[in-house]
Amino acid sequence: MLRSDTFASQPPVSPTPQGGGSTPLWERAAPRPPSRRAVLGSLASGALVASWPAQGASRLVVASKSDTEGALTGAMIALALESLGLTVVRRLGLGPTLIVRNALLAGEIDVAPEYTGNGAFFTDTVSDPAWKSSAGAFETIRRADAARGLVWLARAPANNTWLIAVNGALARREGLATMTDFARAVTAGSIRLAASTEFVESPAALPSFEAAYGFHLPLDRIVSLPGGDTAVTARAAAQGISGINAGMVYGTDGALDALDLVVMEDPKGAQIVYEVAPVIRAEALARHPDIRPRLARIFTGLDAPTLRTLNARITVEGAVAEAVARAYLTERGLL
Repeated sequence: MLRSDTFASQPPVSPTPQGGGSTPLWERAAPRPPSRRAVLGSLASGALVASWPAQGASRLVVASKSDTEGALTGAMIALALESLGLTVVRRLGLGPTLIVRNALLAGEIDVAPEYTGNGAFFTDTVSDPAWKSSAGAFETIRRADAARGLVWLARAPANNTWLIAVNGALARREGLATMTDFARAVTAGSIRLAASTEFVESPAALPSFEAAYGFHLPLDRIVSLPGGDTAVTARAAAQGISGINAGMVYGTDGALDALDLVVMEDPKGAQIVYEVAPVIRAEALARHPDIRPRLARIFTGLDAPTLRTLNARITVEGAVAEAVARAYLTERGLL
């Protein structure tokens, strides 16, 4: 389950119902993006990376995945490098996780944003509990990638992992704020959840929540979708489509700020931590050491509320990712 390709190219999200609230959720689903697991399985034998001329010392190639937050953070990296007087070639929206990963390892690109939790899959150590803490995830992949000639720079303090959001009215009425509260609501029969098939079936997702918080959500209380489009599951929970009042979301989804939802906190750390950070080839960083402090100033300020707000400007308001990135960095004196 590679994070994060699943909210790529989403249309703007409206906080109001479209076409009435009685339409079944499965008829509203957007084209299905590939799941993290599907992406991993289809590319594990080797990704096809675009062939570009060998990189010279005078320019740096900045890439990102084809998702909203990837485009945003990739643009921030590119703009920051340009502010240092460096020549930047943009390959933003290059492709899913392993396309970007393999391009970085092959030296086809120099730097890209990546999530710490994906290190669990890069290193085939998903069961290691280190991935469920912020420091543990970062240090584990930092050490592993150092041997591959890659350097993880300072990460954003925002966990973009799998979470569950509950309809705002229900959450306020029942006092639901954490997964412990959610477990109580499940036991009372109050929850109907919309989620991807992967979220329901993967041991690292819903079953991990169930084990940590001592509840079981029956399958007849779940609307399971083949895709991983959190814009669909979040809207269903907010609007009560098909009786749904809870939905699978990611921690920094832009739609969360546009919809009346309460995200359930995970105090027991049931999920792998996914914090975004720039990953750069060591040789490129050695040529341009000023990159480290410049990007640290940017990424350490990207907490979850900030990323949700910026992502919303793209997915909800329809703004261009680079324009959002430039405005944010300029307003904060980071360019």
